Amino acid sequence: MINKKNTKIAIIGLGYVGLPLAAEFGKFFNTIGYDINHTRIEELQSGHDATLEVLPEELDQLINIKFTSILNDIKNCNIFIVTVPTPIDSDKKPDLSPLISASKSVSKVLKKDDIVIYESTVYPGATEEICVPILEEFSGLIFNKDFFCGYSPERINPGDKEHRLPSIKKITSGSTSEIATKVDNLYKYIISAGTHKTSSIKVAEAAKVIENTQRDVNIALINELALIFNRLDIDTEAVLDAAGTKWNFLPFKPGLVGGHCIGVDPYYLTDKAIKVGYEPDMILAGRRINDNMGEFVVSQVIKLMLLKNIYTKDANVLIMGLTFKENCPDLRNTKVVDLVYGFERYECNVDVFDPWADPIQSIKEYGVKTINEPIFKKYDAIILAVAHDEFTKLSVKEIKSYGKKKHVLYDIKYILNEQEVDGRL
Repeated sequence: MINKKNTKIAIIGLGYVGLPLAAEFGKFFNTIGYDINHTRIEELQSGHDATLEVLPEELDQLINIKFTSILNDIKNCNIFIVTVPTPIDSDKKPDLSPLISASKSVSKVLKKDDIVIYESTVYPGATEEICVPILEEFSGLIFNKDFFCGYSPERINPGDKEHRLPSIKKITSGSTSEIATKVDNLYKYIISAGTHKTSSIKVAEAAKVIENTQRDVNIALINELALIFNRLDIDTEAVLDAAGTKWNFLPFKPGLVGGHCIGVDPYYLTDKAIKVGYEPDMILAGRRINDNMGEFVVSQVIKLMLLKNIYTKDANVLIMGLTFKENCPDLRNTKVVDLVYGFERYECNVDVFDPWADPIQSIKEYGVKTINEPIFKKYDAIILAVAHDEFTKLSVKEIKSYGKKKHVLYDIKYILNEQEVDGRL
């Protein structure tokens, strides 16, 4: 059903998801990567990927791919795959503006028999309730008669070089049974791990959104246990190690829950649930716990400082790490900024050191200016916030050398042993 010669694919959005997708499809089909960010296009055309998902030598080998910010360049494509972000707004409501904008763009070049596949995470029903009407209105075409849709949610884990796109099983779906098979066959070209064809687009949408909701709730439970054990003066890691000796105990750890998926996707599901008359108590409770962990960490460090008679006003605080996860430049929805803002409310002077974070993006996104290197013997408190390899390779002596003679060392990521730090989750 897939004619390689006649199939021309356009990838809409070239971020952490879109670029690896374009790279894989480009091995088999004529592929065009489209993004409205001119700087991003120029970067890719020069052979560099700031997300580090595709290496320079891999970019050099993409001979069947063209990168463009000109919409007219994709008019001859017949399969459009949308991979734009689906964030939340300041009220923690789904922000579908990127998805709506991308759908309007595609509608301007949509032709008879074209297929539009969405990969962006949404609530069940969003593709057919939000995107399809836009495609119809601006193209003048009729859904499931003149054009068709599919949904195949992304499962890329930023910074993970082991579980890359081809080795992650792919969920697929289509707006008709025939299109579902066609979409499934399309992805089989690039997914060595295989595909799972669902019965409808809604099922595929729901499957994606609950993957990260499940993880969020599980981490929230462990975070709540950490809060309890802290009051009981019990080391959380010791408890988890002991409980983990049972074969079916799930190996989750407490921490800050950020990123573009786990800290966002549950709000898409809960918003839709509330709109259909159901209050998702467990999911929202988990979100509240996880969203408040930064505030808890700040309060714990401040208490430890006071116990050591360290004045918090004008104290120098070093936060090691800013990205939402280790060994990755991704700053999207990082919860480390909650620590920065929290200490600043206590009138502390905060230095943030992260060799992976883009300094310009850090300022643009969060107003956080990172430093090139920590200053020896400067800090009243040091917080290990992200487990980058650059940090895990340091000895406790090297880390403590950044602190004053009297300082607090707090470990969020269990990089050091309990005996080596003043506190940890």
